[in-house]
Amino acid sequence: MKFLPPISIGLLFFFVSCEKKAAPAANTTIPAKEKIATTTPLAQSVVRINSTSQSWSPGQPWEKLPPRHVRSLGAIVLVNQVLTTAEMVADATYIEFESADGSRTAEARIIAVDYEANLALLTTKSDEEKEDFFANTHALALAGTPEIGSALQIFQVEDNGNSLLTSGTLQSIDVATSFLPNQSFLTYLVKASMQSAASSFSLPVLKNNALAGILLSYNSDDQISDVLSVDIISHFLNNVKDGTYAGFPSLGIAIARTEDPSFRDSLKLKPDQGGIYISSVRKGGAADLAGIKKGDVLLAADGLPIDRRGFYRHPHYGSVFWGHLVRGEKSTGDEIVLSMLRDGDPLEITAILTREEPENNLVPDYQFDRPPNFLVKGGLVFQELTRPVLEAFGKDWASLAPLNLLDAYENPEKYEEKAKRIIFLSGSIPTPATVGYERLRNLIVKKVNGIEIDSMKTLIKAFDKADENNLHSIEFLEENFTVYLDEAISTNIDGVLLQRGLTRLSRAE
Repeated sequence: MKFLPPISIGLLFFFVSCEKKAAPAANTTIPAKEKIATTTPLAQSVVRINSTSQSWSPGQPWEKLPPRHVRSLGAIVLVNQVLTTAEMVADATYIEFESADGSRTAEARIIAVDYEANLALLTTKSDEEKEDFFANTHALALAGTPEIGSALQIFQVEDNGNSLLTSGTLQSIDVATSFLPNQSFLTYLVKASMQSAASSFSLPVLKNNALAGILLSYNSDDQISDVLSVDIISHFLNNVKDGTYAGFPSLGIAIARTEDPSFRDSLKLKPDQGGIYISSVRKGGAADLAGIKKGDVLLAADGLPIDRRGFYRHPHYGSVFWGHLVRGEKSTGDEIVLSMLRDGDPLEITAILTREEPENNLVPDYQFDRPPNFLVKGGLVFQELTRPVLEAFGKDWASLAPLNLLDAYENPEKYEEKAKRIIFLSGSIPTPATVGYERLRNLIVKKVNGIEIDSMKTLIKAFDKADENNLHSIEFLEENFTVYLDEAISTNIDGVLLQRGLTRLSRAE
Protein backbone atom coordinates (compact mmCIF):
# COMPACT_ATOMS: atom_id res chain seq x y z
CA MET A 1 0.00 0.00 0.00
CA LYS A 2 1.34 3.43 -0.95
CA PHE A 3 0.98 6.28 1.52
CA LEU A 4 1.09 9.93 0.57
CA PRO A 5 3.18 12.58 2.37
CA PRO A 6 1.84 13.53 5.80
CA ILE A 7 0.44 16.67 7.27
CA SER A 8 3.16 17.82 9.62
CA ILE A 9 2.84 16.16 13.01
CA GLY A 10 5.12 17.99 15.39
CA LEU A 11 5.18 15.16 17.92
CA LEU A 12 6.66 12.56 15.58
CA PHE A 13 9.89 12.60 17.60
CA PHE A 14 8.16 13.19 20.90
CA PHE A 15 9.79 10.29 22.66
CA VAL A 16 13.24 11.39 21.49
CA SER A 17 12.99 14.95 22.76
CA CYS A 18 10.28 17.09 24.34
CA GLU A 19 12.24 20.35 24.27
CA LYS A 20 9.99 23.29 23.39
CA LYS A 21 11.06 26.06 21.05
CA ALA A 22 9.85 29.62 21.28
CA ALA A 23 7.09 30.52 18.83
CA PRO A 24 8.26 32.76 15.98
CA ALA A 25 7.21 36.38 16.14
CA ALA A 26 4.38 37.50 13.88
CA ASN A 27 5.44 39.28 10.70
CA THR A 28 2.88 42.06 11.00
CA THR A 29 3.02 44.43 13.93
CA ILE A 30 0.61 47.12 15.03
CA PRO A 31 2.18 50.52 14.40
CA ALA A 32 2.90 52.73 17.39
CA LYS A 33 0.11 55.16 18.25
CA GLU A 34 0.49 58.79 17.26
CA LYS A 35 -1.51 61.57 18.85
CA ILE A 36 -1.55 64.19 16.11
CA ALA A 37 -5.09 65.40 15.61
CA THR A 38 -6.60 65.39 12.15
CA THR A 39 -8.72 68.25 10.93
CA THR A 40 -10.57 66.23 8.29
CA PRO A 41 -14.26 65.79 9.33
CA LEU A 42 -14.26 62.33 7.74
CA ALA A 43 -11.80 61.20 10.39
CA GLN A 44 -14.65 61.49 12.88
CA SER A 45 -16.49 58.73 10.98
CA VAL A 46 -13.76 56.09 11.09
CA VAL A 47 -11.78 54.21 13.72
CA ARG A 48 -8.66 52.12 13.56
CA ILE A 49 -9.15 48.46 14.46
CA ASN A 50 -6.26 46.51 15.93
CA SER A 51 -6.84 42.76 16.02
CA THR A 52 -4.84 39.87 17.44
CA SER A 53 -5.89 36.44 16.18
CA GLN A 54 -4.65 32.92 16.74
CA SER A 55 -5.90 30.00 14.69
CA TRP A 56 -5.51 26.29 15.35
CA SER A 57 -2.82 24.19 13.74
CA PRO A 58 -4.29 22.00 10.96
CA GLY A 59 -1.65 19.31 11.56
CA GLN A 60 -1.55 19.43 15.36
CA PRO A 61 -5.16 20.22 16.29
CA TRP A 62 -4.39 20.34 20.01
CA GLU A 63 -2.16 23.40 19.49
CA LYS A 64 -2.59 26.95 18.24
CA LEU A 65 -0.42 28.68 15.65
CA PRO A 66 1.59 31.81 16.57
CA PRO A 67 -0.55 34.94 17.02
CA ARG A 68 -1.11 37.30 14.11
CA HIS A 69 -1.61 41.07 14.39
CA VAL A 70 -3.50 43.08 11.77
CA ARG A 71 -4.82 46.62 11.50
CA SER A 72 -7.65 48.12 9.51
CA LEU A 73 -9.73 51.24 9.21
CA GLY A 74 -13.38 50.66 10.03
CA ALA A 75 -16.37 52.83 9.13
CA ILE A 76 -18.73 54.03 11.86
CA VAL A 77 -22.27 53.07 10.83
CA LEU A 78 -25.64 52.96 12.57
CA VAL A 79 -25.28 54.06 16.24
CA ASN A 80 -21.85 53.53 17.81
CA GLN A 81 -21.14 50.54 15.59
CA VAL A 82 -18.19 49.90 13.30
CA LEU A 83 -18.17 48.00 10.03
CA THR A 84 -15.10 46.04 8.95
CA THR A 85 -14.21 42.79 7.21
CA ALA A 86 -14.79 39.37 8.77
CA GLU A 87 -11.15 38.60 7.99
CA MET A 88 -10.23 41.12 10.69
CA VAL A 89 -12.01 39.18 13.43
CA ALA A 90 -11.53 35.56 12.39
CA ASP A 91 -10.19 33.57 15.36
CA ALA A 92 -9.60 36.86 17.18
CA THR A 93 -8.35 36.74 20.76
CA TYR A 94 -8.39 40.52 21.22
CA ILE A 95 -9.92 43.38 19.21
CA GLU A 96 -9.27 47.03 19.97
CA PHE A 97 -10.71 50.29 18.68
CA GLU A 98 -8.39 53.25 18.32
CA SER A 99 -9.55 56.74 17.37
CA ALA A 100 -8.16 58.18 14.13
CA ASP A 101 -5.98 60.65 16.06
CA GLY A 102 -4.72 57.93 18.42
CA SER A 103 -6.02 59.66 21.54
CA ARG A 104 -8.59 57.03 22.60
CA THR A 105 -8.76 53.25 22.69
CA ALA A 106 -11.38 50.73 23.78
CA GLU A 107 -11.71 46.98 23.68
CA ALA A 108 -14.18 45.88 21.00
CA ARG A 109 -16.62 42.99 20.66
CA ILE A 110 -18.42 41.40 17.71
CA ILE A 111 -22.11 42.10 17.15
CA ALA A 112 -22.41 40.04 13.97
CA VAL A 113 -20.01 38.42 11.54
CA ASP A 114 -20.48 36.82 8.14
CA TYR A 115 -17.35 35.04 6.95
CA GLU A 116 -18.85 34.26 3.56
CA ALA A 117 -19.64 37.89 2.73
CA ASN A 118 -16.48 39.01 4.60
CA LEU A 119 -18.28 41.52 6.82
CA ALA A 120 -18.32 42.13 10.58
CA LEU A 121 -20.08 44.67 12.79
CA LEU A 122 -18.39 45.69 16.05
CA THR A 123 -18.97 47.89 19.07
CA THR A 124 -17.17 48.49 22.35
CA LYS A 125 -17.04 45.53 24.72
CA SER A 126 -18.00 47.72 27.68
CA ASP A 127 -21.20 49.78 27.57
CA GLU A 128 -19.53 52.22 29.94
CA GLU A 129 -16.78 52.93 27.41
CA LYS A 130 -19.15 53.28 24.47
CA GLU A 131 -20.30 56.83 25.14
CA ASP A 132 -16.79 58.12 25.79
CA PHE A 133 -15.15 56.43 22.84
CA PHE A 134 -17.78 57.44 20.28
CA ALA A 135 -18.15 61.01 21.59
CA ASN A 136 -17.94 63.57 18.76
CA THR A 137 -18.04 60.88 16.09
CA HIS A 138 -20.50 60.71 13.21
CA ALA A 139 -21.94 57.65 11.47
CA LEU A 140 -21.51 57.46 7.73
CA ALA A 141 -24.64 57.23 5.61
CA LEU A 142 -24.78 54.57 2.91
CA ALA A 143 -24.20 55.87 -0.61
CA GLY A 144 -26.63 55.40 -3.44
CA THR A 145 -25.88 52.77 -6.05
CA PRO A 146 -22.92 54.00 -8.13
CA GLU A 147 -22.79 53.88 -11.92
CA ILE A 148 -20.00 52.39 -14.00
CA GLY A 149 -17.51 55.24 -14.39
CA SER A 150 -18.46 56.85 -11.06
CA ALA A 151 -15.76 58.58 -9.05
CA LEU A 152 -15.09 56.90 -5.71
CA GLN A 153 -12.68 57.81 -2.92
CA ILE A 154 -10.63 55.38 -0.84
CA PHE A 155 -10.14 56.77 2.66
CA GLN A 156 -6.94 56.19 4.61
CA VAL A 157 -5.45 57.55 7.83
CA GLU A 158 -1.69 57.70 8.04
CA ASP A 159 0.20 56.71 11.18
CA ASN A 160 0.59 60.38 12.11
CA GLY A 161 -3.18 60.89 12.04
CA ASN A 162 -3.35 62.74 8.72
CA SER A 163 -6.22 61.77 6.44
CA LEU A 164 -5.74 60.75 2.84
CA LEU A 165 -8.37 60.43 0.11
CA THR A 166 -7.39 58.57 -3.06
CA SER A 167 -9.69 59.12 -6.03
CA GLY A 168 -10.58 56.18 -8.22
CA THR A 169 -12.97 55.16 -10.96
CA LEU A 170 -15.50 52.35 -10.83
CA GLN A 171 -14.44 50.38 -13.90
CA SER A 172 -16.60 47.27 -13.75
CA ILE A 173 -18.82 45.01 -11.66
CA ASP A 174 -18.14 41.38 -10.82
CA VAL A 175 -19.55 38.66 -8.58
CA ALA A 176 -16.32 37.55 -6.97
CA THR A 177 -14.77 35.84 -3.95
CA SER A 178 -12.70 37.84 -1.48
CA PHE A 179 -11.97 35.81 1.65
CA LEU A 180 -13.38 32.30 1.39
CA PRO A 181 -13.47 29.97 -1.61
CA ASN A 182 -16.79 29.34 -3.34
CA GLN A 183 -18.35 32.41 -1.72
CA SER A 184 -19.04 35.12 -4.32
CA PHE A 185 -20.66 38.52 -3.81
CA LEU A 186 -21.19 41.69 -5.85
CA THR A 187 -17.86 43.48 -6.05
CA TYR A 188 -16.68 46.75 -7.62
CA LEU A 189 -13.39 46.88 -9.50
CA VAL A 190 -11.97 50.34 -8.82
CA LYS A 191 -8.98 51.83 -10.65
CA ALA A 192 -6.92 53.92 -8.22
CA SER A 193 -3.26 54.53 -7.40
CA MET A 194 -2.98 53.76 -3.70
CA GLN A 195 -0.23 55.03 -1.41
CA SER A 196 1.48 52.33 0.63
CA ALA A 197 2.46 54.92 3.25
CA ALA A 198 -1.08 54.72 4.58
CA SER A 199 -1.77 51.07 3.88
CA SER A 200 -4.31 49.11 5.88
CA PHE A 201 -5.90 45.69 6.04
CA SER A 202 -9.25 47.06 4.81
CA LEU A 203 -10.52 50.56 4.09
CA PRO A 204 -13.80 52.48 3.66
CA VAL A 205 -14.63 53.51 0.09
CA LEU A 206 -16.74 56.64 -0.28
CA LYS A 207 -18.98 58.38 -2.76
CA ASN A 208 -19.79 61.99 -1.89
CA ASN A 209 -18.71 61.34 1.72
CA ALA A 210 -21.12 58.38 2.07
CA LEU A 211 -20.07 54.74 2.40
CA ALA A 212 -20.07 53.03 -1.01
CA GLY A 213 -18.05 49.93 -0.17
CA ILE A 214 -15.23 48.27 1.76
CA LEU A 215 -11.86 47.77 0.09
CA LEU A 216 -10.94 44.08 0.26
CA SER A 217 -7.72 43.91 -1.73
CA TYR A 218 -5.42 46.03 -3.90
CA ASN A 219 -3.26 44.96 -6.84
CA SER A 220 -0.40 47.46 -7.02
CA ASP A 221 0.69 46.24 -10.47
CA ASP A 222 -2.68 46.85 -12.11
CA GLN A 223 -3.74 49.54 -9.58
CA ILE A 224 -7.08 47.77 -9.22
CA SER A 225 -8.94 47.47 -5.93
CA ASP A 226 -11.65 44.91 -5.17
CA VAL A 227 -14.39 46.70 -3.24
CA LEU A 228 -17.35 44.95 -1.64
CA SER A 229 -20.44 46.73 -2.96
CA VAL A 230 -22.84 48.93 -1.03
CA ASP A 231 -25.63 46.50 -2.03
CA ILE A 232 -24.07 43.72 0.07
CA ILE A 233 -23.23 46.10 2.93
CA SER A 234 -26.81 47.36 3.03
CA HIS A 235 -28.14 43.80 2.98
CA PHE A 236 -25.87 42.88 5.90
CA LEU A 237 -26.74 45.92 8.03
CA ASN A 238 -30.49 45.55 7.45
CA ASN A 239 -30.24 41.93 8.54
CA VAL A 240 -28.52 42.89 11.81
CA LYS A 241 -30.92 45.68 12.83
CA ASP A 242 -33.43 43.48 14.67
CA GLY A 243 -30.74 42.02 16.92
CA THR A 244 -30.47 38.69 15.14
CA TYR A 245 -28.51 37.69 12.07
CA ALA A 246 -29.83 35.11 9.59
CA GLY A 247 -27.01 35.43 7.06
CA PHE A 248 -26.96 35.40 3.27
CA PRO A 249 -29.02 32.66 1.61
CA SER A 250 -27.93 29.94 -0.77
CA LEU A 251 -29.72 27.84 -3.37
CA GLY A 252 -27.34 24.91 -2.89
CA ILE A 253 -26.39 24.02 -6.46
CA ALA A 254 -23.32 23.88 -8.65
CA ILE A 255 -23.70 24.87 -12.29
CA ALA A 256 -22.01 24.59 -15.67
CA ARG A 257 -22.32 26.76 -18.77
CA THR A 258 -24.30 25.55 -21.77
CA GLU A 259 -22.30 27.13 -24.59
CA ASP A 260 -21.25 23.91 -26.31
CA PRO A 261 -23.71 23.12 -29.18
CA SER A 262 -23.54 19.35 -28.65
CA PHE A 263 -24.16 19.75 -24.93
CA ARG A 264 -27.12 22.03 -25.64
CA ASP A 265 -28.58 19.45 -28.04
CA SER A 266 -28.33 16.76 -25.37
CA LEU A 267 -30.22 19.03 -22.96
CA LYS A 268 -32.89 19.76 -25.61
CA LEU A 269 -32.26 23.49 -25.41
CA LYS A 270 -33.64 25.63 -28.23
CA PRO A 271 -31.30 28.06 -30.07
CA ASP A 272 -33.02 31.10 -28.54
CA GLN A 273 -32.83 29.75 -24.97
CA GLY A 274 -30.09 30.48 -22.49
CA GLY A 275 -29.88 28.44 -19.32
CA ILE A 276 -27.26 26.91 -17.04
CA TYR A 277 -26.83 23.22 -16.32
CA ILE A 278 -27.21 22.05 -12.72
CA SER A 279 -24.23 19.75 -12.19
CA SER A 280 -24.87 18.95 -8.51
CA VAL A 281 -27.43 19.61 -5.79
CA ARG A 282 -26.35 19.89 -2.16
CA LYS A 283 -28.17 17.47 0.08
CA GLY A 284 -30.60 19.29 2.38
CA GLY A 285 -30.16 22.64 0.60
CA ALA A 286 -32.91 24.88 -0.74
CA ALA A 287 -32.77 23.38 -4.24
CA ASP A 288 -32.85 19.82 -2.92
CA LEU A 289 -35.82 20.55 -0.67
CA ALA A 290 -37.65 22.17 -3.59
CA GLY A 291 -37.19 19.10 -5.80
CA ILE A 292 -34.50 20.37 -8.16
CA LYS A 293 -32.34 17.58 -9.58
CA LYS A 294 -28.90 17.17 -11.08
CA GLY A 295 -29.30 17.48 -14.86
CA ASP A 296 -31.99 20.16 -14.72
CA VAL A 297 -31.42 23.41 -16.60
CA LEU A 298 -32.11 26.75 -14.92
CA LEU A 299 -33.57 29.15 -17.49
CA ALA A 300 -34.74 32.09 -15.35
CA ALA A 301 -35.14 33.27 -11.75
CA ASP A 302 -38.08 35.45 -10.74
CA GLY A 303 -38.77 36.02 -14.42
CA LEU A 304 -35.25 37.22 -15.25
CA PRO A 305 -33.71 35.12 -18.05
CA ILE A 306 -30.26 33.62 -17.43
CA ASP A 307 -28.03 33.27 -20.48
CA ARG A 308 -25.90 30.25 -21.38
CA ARG A 309 -22.90 31.76 -19.53
CA GLY A 310 -24.87 32.29 -16.33
CA PHE A 311 -25.50 36.05 -16.57
CA TYR A 312 -28.71 38.08 -16.35
CA ARG A 313 -29.54 41.75 -16.96
CA HIS A 314 -29.48 43.73 -13.73
CA PRO A 315 -31.63 46.90 -14.01
CA HIS A 316 -28.78 49.09 -12.76
CA TYR A 317 -25.46 47.29 -13.27
CA GLY A 318 -26.18 45.56 -16.59
CA SER A 319 -24.80 42.05 -17.08
CA VAL A 320 -24.34 40.37 -13.67
CA PHE A 321 -23.67 36.74 -12.76
CA TRP A 322 -26.84 34.90 -11.71
CA GLY A 323 -25.63 34.21 -8.16
CA HIS A 324 -26.41 37.81 -7.19
CA LEU A 325 -30.11 37.05 -7.72
CA VAL A 326 -29.91 34.75 -4.70
CA ARG A 327 -27.12 36.08 -2.49
CA GLY A 328 -27.58 39.80 -3.17
CA GLU A 329 -31.25 40.30 -3.94
CA LYS A 330 -32.83 37.83 -1.51
CA SER A 331 -32.80 37.09 2.21
CA THR A 332 -32.87 33.80 4.08
CA GLY A 333 -36.46 32.54 4.12
CA ASP A 334 -37.46 34.35 0.91
CA GLU A 335 -39.07 32.52 -2.00
CA ILE A 336 -37.56 32.46 -5.47
CA VAL A 337 -39.43 31.24 -8.56
CA LEU A 338 -37.22 29.19 -10.86
CA SER A 339 -38.04 28.41 -14.48
CA MET A 340 -36.48 25.04 -15.29
CA LEU A 341 -36.09 22.56 -18.11
CA ARG A 342 -36.06 18.85 -17.25
CA ASP A 343 -35.54 16.35 -20.07
CA GLY A 344 -36.71 19.02 -22.49
CA ASP A 345 -39.94 19.73 -20.61
CA PRO A 346 -40.47 23.13 -18.95
CA LEU A 347 -41.44 23.34 -15.29
CA GLU A 348 -41.62 26.02 -12.62
CA ILE A 349 -40.32 25.43 -9.11
CA THR A 350 -40.61 27.73 -6.09
CA ALA A 351 -37.74 27.34 -3.64
CA ILE A 352 -37.49 28.75 -0.11
CA LEU A 353 -33.94 30.02 0.31
CA THR A 354 -31.92 28.81 3.28
CA ARG A 355 -28.52 29.61 4.70
CA GLU A 356 -25.83 27.02 4.09
CA GLU A 357 -24.18 26.47 7.46
CA PRO A 358 -20.62 25.13 7.16
CA GLU A 359 -21.14 22.65 10.00
CA ASN A 360 -23.88 20.95 7.95
CA ASN A 361 -21.44 20.06 5.18
CA LEU A 362 -19.63 16.75 5.08
CA VAL A 363 -16.33 18.60 4.57
CA PRO A 364 -16.66 22.21 5.86
CA ASP A 365 -15.03 24.92 3.76
CA TYR A 366 -14.06 26.94 6.83
CA GLN A 367 -13.98 26.78 10.60
CA PHE A 368 -13.42 29.92 12.65
CA ASP A 369 -13.77 30.82 16.32
CA ARG A 370 -13.92 27.21 17.48
CA PRO A 371 -11.24 24.55 17.82
CA PRO A 372 -11.02 21.48 15.57
CA ASN A 373 -12.17 18.07 16.71
CA PHE A 374 -9.60 15.30 17.04
CA LEU A 375 -8.57 12.16 18.93
CA VAL A 376 -5.13 10.91 19.91
CA LYS A 377 -5.24 7.22 20.90
CA GLY A 378 -1.98 5.52 21.79
CA GLY A 379 -0.19 7.85 19.39
CA LEU A 380 -2.57 7.46 16.44
CA VAL A 381 -3.93 10.89 15.45
CA PHE A 382 -7.49 11.08 14.07
CA GLN A 383 -8.99 14.27 12.63
CA GLU A 384 -12.11 15.58 10.91
CA LEU A 385 -11.56 16.45 7.26
CA THR A 386 -12.02 20.14 6.45
CA ARG A 387 -10.81 22.33 3.61
CA PRO A 388 -8.22 24.03 5.89
CA VAL A 389 -6.78 20.57 6.59
CA LEU A 390 -6.53 19.94 2.84
CA GLU A 391 -4.93 23.35 2.33
CA ALA A 392 -2.19 22.34 4.77
CA PHE A 393 -0.77 20.16 1.99
CA GLY A 394 0.53 23.33 0.36
CA LYS A 395 -0.27 25.92 -2.29
CA ASP A 396 -1.10 23.22 -4.83
CA TRP A 397 -3.15 21.19 -2.36
CA ALA A 398 -5.83 20.47 -4.98
CA SER A 399 -3.30 18.24 -6.76
CA LEU A 400 -0.97 17.35 -3.86
CA ALA A 401 -3.48 16.26 -1.21
CA PRO A 402 -4.30 12.52 -1.03
CA LEU A 403 -6.77 11.44 -3.69
CA ASN A 404 -9.11 9.73 -1.21
CA LEU A 405 -9.47 12.92 0.84
CA LEU A 406 -9.91 15.05 -2.27
CA ASP A 407 -12.61 12.68 -3.47
CA ALA A 408 -14.54 13.11 -0.22
CA TYR A 409 -14.29 16.91 -0.58
CA GLU A 410 -15.24 17.03 -4.25
CA ASN A 411 -17.89 14.28 -4.23
CA PRO A 412 -19.58 14.42 -0.82
CA GLU A 413 -22.71 12.69 -2.13
CA LYS A 414 -20.75 9.41 -2.21
CA TYR A 415 -20.24 9.55 1.57
CA GLU A 416 -23.18 11.50 2.98
CA GLU A 417 -25.46 8.49 3.40
CA LYS A 418 -23.12 6.98 6.02
CA ALA A 419 -21.25 9.93 7.50
CA LYS A 420 -21.82 13.36 8.98
CA ARG A 421 -18.07 14.00 8.85
CA ILE A 422 -15.10 12.32 7.23
CA ILE A 423 -12.86 10.98 10.03
CA PHE A 424 -9.36 10.02 8.93
CA LEU A 425 -6.06 8.92 10.41
CA SER A 426 -3.81 11.92 9.78
CA GLY A 427 -0.61 10.41 11.20
CA SER A 428 0.98 8.64 14.11
CA ILE A 429 3.33 9.60 16.91
CA PRO A 430 6.04 6.92 17.31
CA THR A 431 5.17 5.10 20.56
CA PRO A 432 5.26 1.48 21.76
CA ALA A 433 1.59 1.24 20.78
CA THR A 434 2.16 2.34 17.15
CA VAL A 435 5.11 0.11 16.27
CA GLY A 436 4.67 -0.87 12.62
CA TYR A 437 2.08 1.86 12.04
CA GLU A 438 4.49 4.82 11.87
CA ARG A 439 3.92 5.38 8.14
CA LEU A 440 0.13 5.11 8.25
CA ARG A 441 -1.60 8.36 7.40
CA ASN A 442 -4.43 9.90 5.39
CA LEU A 443 -6.70 6.86 5.69
CA ILE A 444 -10.46 7.30 6.07
CA VAL A 445 -11.86 5.45 9.09
CA LYS A 446 -14.72 3.07 8.35
CA LYS A 447 -15.26 1.17 11.61
CA VAL A 448 -13.76 0.93 15.09
CA ASN A 449 -14.54 -2.21 17.08
CA GLY A 450 -17.25 -3.02 14.57
CA ILE A 451 -19.01 0.36 14.99
CA GLU A 452 -19.60 2.52 11.88
CA ILE A 453 -17.82 5.88 12.29
CA ASP A 454 -19.76 8.93 11.12
CA SER A 455 -18.34 11.65 13.38
CA MET A 456 -15.65 12.33 15.96
CA LYS A 457 -18.12 11.68 18.78
CA THR A 458 -18.84 8.23 17.35
CA LEU A 459 -15.12 7.52 17.07
CA ILE A 460 -14.37 8.46 20.67
CA LYS A 461 -17.28 6.39 21.94
CA ALA A 462 -16.22 3.40 19.83
CA PHE A 463 -12.91 3.24 21.71
CA ASP A 464 -14.70 2.85 25.05
CA LYS A 465 -14.52 -0.93 24.95
CA ALA A 466 -11.95 -3.29 23.38
CA ASP A 467 -12.58 -6.90 22.33
CA GLU A 468 -12.00 -10.02 24.44
CA ASN A 469 -8.26 -9.88 23.62
CA ASN A 470 -8.10 -6.27 24.86
CA LEU A 471 -7.52 -5.06 21.31
CA HIS A 472 -9.17 -2.27 19.34
CA SER A 473 -9.79 -2.98 15.65
CA ILE A 474 -9.68 -0.01 13.27
CA GLU A 475 -11.00 -0.57 9.74
CA PHE A 476 -10.30 1.85 6.89
CA LEU A 477 -12.14 2.38 3.63
CA GLU A 478 -8.96 1.94 1.64
CA GLU A 479 -8.71 -1.70 0.54
CA ASN A 480 -10.65 -2.78 3.67
CA PHE A 481 -7.44 -2.25 5.60
CA THR A 482 -7.54 -3.03 9.37
CA VAL A 483 -5.07 -2.28 12.17
CA TYR A 484 -5.14 -3.32 15.84
CA LEU A 485 -4.32 -1.27 18.91
CA ASP A 486 -3.60 -2.75 22.34
CA GLU A 487 -5.89 -1.09 24.91
CA ALA A 488 -3.55 -1.44 27.92
CA ILE A 489 -0.49 -0.15 26.10
CA SER A 490 -2.34 2.69 24.35
CA THR A 491 -3.97 3.86 27.59
CA ASN A 492 -0.56 3.97 29.26
CA ILE A 493 0.85 5.92 26.31
CA ASP A 494 -2.04 8.41 26.51
CA GLY A 495 -1.04 9.21 30.08
CA VAL A 496 2.60 9.69 29.07
CA LEU A 497 1.59 12.04 26.22
CA LEU A 498 -0.33 14.22 28.66
CA GLN A 499 2.64 14.28 31.04
CA ARG A 500 4.99 15.23 28.21
CA GLY A 501 3.01 18.32 27.20
CA LEU A 502 0.04 17.32 25.05
CA THR A 503 -2.71 19.62 26.32
CA ARG A 504 -5.53 17.15 25.70
CA LEU A 505 -6.20 13.85 23.95
CA SER A 506 -9.53 14.56 22.31
CA ARG A 507 -12.15 17.12 21.40
CA ALA A 508 -15.61 16.54 19.95
CA GLU A 509 -17.72 19.70 20.06
